[in-house]
Amino acid sequence: MEINVLTGIVLDACIKIHTTIGPGCFEKVYEEALYYELATKNIFTERQILMPISYEQLFIEDAYRIDLVAEKKLIIEIKSVERLAPVHFKQVMTYLKLSGLKNGLLLNFNVEWMKDGFHRVFNNDGT
Repeated sequence: MEINVLTGIVLDACIKIHTTIGPGCFEKVYEEALYYELATKNIFTERQILMPISYEQLFIEDAYRIDLVAEKKLIIEIKSVERLAPVHFKQVMTYLKLSGLKNGLLLNFNVEWMKDGFHRVFNNDGT
């Protein structure tokens, strides 16, 4: 599936969820609802993917936890915060670099209009 088509499906599902549930819930609620919506659309999605990191001689197996990965090509990070901080974007970029994927979505459900909570993040450095 082409990445823009996949992203469109995810974003449509987010709008549906946000319209139904509204803002103010815990991130876990939106994650489970989005996982459900993608499953009903036959989008292969993995949840809570552990990402390791190495530091010198230390190996940390569960250093990071990615919320969702759709079709093995799109990282989805879910937030429910008053305002996204620059570190949230860097978090998604780190996930992209560690996974070798190129496309990510940072979604903040704690907004009045879901369209204001969509943010695409790209890894263009070739790693």
